Amino acid sequence: MQRALSLAAKAKGYTAPNPMVGCVIVSKEGEVIGEGYHERAGKAHAEVNAVEAVSDREKLEGAVVYVTLEPCSHHGKTPPCADMLAALPLQRVVIAMKDPTRKVNGKGIARLRKAGFEVEVGLLEEEAEKLNEVWLHVLATDRPFVTLKIAQTADGYIAAPDGMSKWISCKESRKRVHRWRAENDAVMVGRQTAETDNPSLTVRDVEGRQPRRVVIDGPLDLQPHLNLLSDQYEEKTIIITYQKEKAAGLGDPMLNLLTPNYFRGETIVVDRRNGHTDLRQAMKELAKRGIHSILVEGGQQLSTALLRQGLADRLQMFIAPKLLGGGTKSVLGLGLIHMEDVRPFDRYTWTQVGSDMLLTADL
Repeated sequence: MQRALSLAAKAKGYTAPNPMVGCVIVSKEGEVIGEGYHERAGKAHAEVNAVEAVSDREKLEGAVVYVTLEPCSHHGKTPPCADMLAALPLQRVVIAMKDPTRKVNGKGIARLRKAGFEVEVGLLEEEAEKLNEVWLHVLATDRPFVTLKIAQTADGYIAAPDGMSKWISCKESRKRVHRWRAENDAVMVGRQTAETDNPSLTVRDVEGRQPRRVVIDGPLDLQPHLNLLSDQYEEKTIIITYQKEKAAGLGDPMLNLLTPNYFRGETIVVDRRNGHTDLRQAMKELAKRGIHSILVEGGQQLSTALLRQGLADRLQMFIAPKLLGGGTKSVLGLGLIHMEDVRPFDRYTWTQVGSDMLLTADL
């Protein structure tokens, strides 16, 4: 099962909106005869890949299948894996965790038991749930799993008084952020960061797919020359705004706005709440589009808003061994007044990355 979990993790960043799944088949003599994992959304499931990897089908007689998630029992883009396994001369199926989705939820297990197999459920269940924490989070909340990335000095600043923030963190930390970009479905910033830093938010220092790019631009007044709106990955950019009228008039060349001639990405209109973009509604709209994980690389305003509204699920904070003494604080105005109101982290770790310290905390 450990091997199956390792196989599943190879597809991190590629399976959304599906979970990551790995499968290993062991003969009755104890030999690994096939293994596979769900490589991409829409492609063959792990069980199918594992069975197809078996070169000698006679060795399936009495074999044991180890799979990290309950085999599916319904027709989707692929046939039911439970039915496929039920047709094989297996002895036992070991499943790490049950599939909680309405379409499965024990039906795959029942199908395998009906076929006469021994079925064991719960081996390395916690590890399997951790592997697919993003998928499980979306099932439970209907919104993406949001990781808030902050790079700050030892005295808590993310930018100097002149607005410059390059580079607070070290090159090793920046490389790690590029890996996180590749593993997440989208990277998000606010309008101010898009204008001030003009980032590309692309994967450059590591190998991996390019994520979607989300800009929270309530007033819808970003300039079309910005990298997010004009580079080779322009179609991967999503602008979220509350300006319904402006969004409807994007094609009018008489308006001093983004137009299809400039921008080939997507614009999502949400409500305006307390003068700002409704972030909770924005998250739900992104989840509907198959975006299940978001790395937020915004500034003080977006970070604070997400924390205040309980929309950040994990904090990744790089603390550099540097002092600024002034500038922009990483977070400001959470609404806490007394020490007894302080919000401690239940689970956290410290890791040294280059010259920086990385605080990872579940929120």
